[in-house]
Amino acid sequence: MEYGLESPTNYEQKCLCVLVVDTSGSMQGKPIDELNQGLQLFHQDISNNFSTAQRLEICLIEFNSQVDCIVEPSLIDHFDMPILAVAGTTKLVDGVRLAIHKVQERKEWYRSTGQPYYRPWIILMTDGAPDKDQDIPGLAQELQYGVANKQFTFFPIGVQGADLNMLRRISTPDRPPMMLQGLRFEAFFDWLSASLAMVASSTDGQVINLPPTSGWGILPVS
Repeated sequence: MEYGLESPTNYEQKCLCVLVVDTSGSMQGKPIDELNQGLQLFHQDISNNFSTAQRLEICLIEFNSQVDCIVEPSLIDHFDMPILAVAGTTKLVDGVRLAIHKVQERKEWYRSTGQPYYRPWIILMTDGAPDKDQDIPGLAQELQYGVANKQFTFFPIGVQGADLNMLRRISTPDRPPMMLQGLRFEAFFDWLSASLAMVASSTDGQVINLPPTSGWGILPVS
């Protein structure tokens, strides 16, 4: 997308959420089905909240043997949530780096068009270990720098089979990795839509207490 040619739909304060999801071969079967169902319900939940729908922008990146931004940053009524399919291996680092790039690019567009914005969210969901050519130490530095400098908030979410040691390496102390309970994608996306609605309705400097994660997440023992 050529952002320089894009005109804002409105000038509400924007909240960008970048979903970085693992669609490698290990997600075949029920995991990808549950993920797709959760994404569809997430889209519907946001669509049903007029205020949030005017402020929340979603970006969807999938990674397998390749990385693809399949939904560019958009308000919810500007796209239909796609149905994801699995393929190949796990280019996790490349996927998260693309998310960081999309955040930087979108914030530049917000500033150039006079749109205020909240701190973006990047959410990683993965069920395995990254390919051996993936630069985990480099990504960890980029994420820690970005979070420390308030460029974005990073949420690492592990699905059954996830490499928790890797997730701990790229997470930050204030936001350790969470494990999804079973395949409770729907519960996670219900929590996510409620959380983002709270962010999108907040005022600058307001302290937000996000809903509890007990309905979908487990904080692994170190």
